[in-house]
Amino acid sequence: MSRSVTTAFNTQLTSSVLEPFLAVNMQFRNGAVYLWTGFGDITIDGDTYTGSGTLMTVSPVKETANVTANGASVVLSGIPSSTLSVALNEDYQNRSCTIYMGCLSSGAVVADPYPIFSGLMDVMSIDEGTETVSINLSVESRLIDLEKPSNKRYTSEEQKAIYPDDLGLDFVVDLQDMPIAWGRKST
Repeated sequence: MSRSVTTAFNTQLTSSVLEPFLAVNMQFRNGAVYLWTGFGDITIDGDTYTGSGTLMTVSPVKETANVTANGASVVLSGIPSSTLSVALNEDYQNRSCTIYMGCLSSGAVVADPYPIFSGLMDVMSIDEGTETVSINLSVESRLIDLEKPSNKRYTSEEQKAIYPDDLGLDFVVDLQDMPIAWGRKST
């Protein structure tokens, strides 16, 4: 798979000093949450990402040559118990989440961090401690939809519900019991 990274980003990756970071863009219904694995705030594409320091970890992102639905997970730990209700009441399933890999150069973000994973938020598991909470948010690739069974019935009625003028499946019922002679002359 080809990669399109900017020249500045590629130069930073090959430099003798590398300051990588991960950034996560989570699009919740009540507003987006932008976090990154450093301290302080940074700006990416006009959005301000809040530093989570050591409180956020991102699972390794897998990429294979096969067409498979690999997922990722974002773990936020050390969250005060008082904010647990916000996580419990948030509508998050099937909302967009993108994980970026970026580099810093002298404290500034090198142009155009690379999106290493994009998918939909799936399951949020919460581990509640005495004073703090840990939230594990799994994100699934859009390829997960390929594993869902199709509910389509290839009938004339269902085809006409989508394409009213299509006659392509009108004769399927007649073919069910029709004898067909293959490889010989019919009598």
